[in-house]
Amino acid sequence: MFKNLHSPERHLIELRMEYADAEALIARAAADNPVDQLLLLRLHKRCSLLRDEISRLECQLDPDEPA
Repeated sequence: MFKNLHSPERHLIELRMEYADAEALIARAAADNPVDQLLLLRLHKRCSLLRDEISRLECQLDPDEPA
């Protein structure tokens, strides 16, 4: 009846939401004058880590078919 709140699918949704939030923060920070380069660097690094985690989890949930 209830979906497991700790399921990989749920975690993937949460990661995608966090990634979208980080992307929005990057857009806002880049529009600031003066631009906080350290903040942008940290946000880009966080997005990169999230993207890697999302990819890893997607592969785990939907592995490629053998050739």
